[in-house]
Amino acid sequence: MRLTRPKLTVAGAVAVLALTGCAADEDTGAAAVSVPTTVTGSLEHIASEAGCAPELQTDADEIRQATCKNTDGQFILATFATDRGQREWLNGAKDYGGFYLVGRKWVAVGEQKVVTALRGELGGTMEVGAAHASHSG
Repeated sequence: MRLTRPKLTVAGAVAVLALTGCAADEDTGAAAVSVPTTVTGSLEHIASEAGCAPELQTDADEIRQATCKNTDGQFILATFATDRGQREWLNGAKDYGGFYLVGRKWVAVGEQKVVTALRGELGGTMEVGAAHASHSG
């Protein structure tokens, strides 16, 4: 079952990206946001700082993942037991495009405007997944 949980987690992130669209060609707008010190802590603490009540999807030793919605929009919030686990998850998820806000052992995934707004509340660094719109015909 350990092999299934990471796949389900990535699938959850992919579902959010499918709902939000893949707009990786857009400017991330990171320069427009005042960035506070990056928050740390439990999934519940980080969700509270973001102004949302998390709906837990995955509760495993390696990863905890929830959907969240605040006034800026909907996003996925995931916390990780290890830095390596976080990086492996990000490397797999970023193949699907999208926008990622990355903190110490946590990631928020959502639309560009949502992730940019979260950065102003949670700190962290922006990462952008692979561009799907760059395919030429």
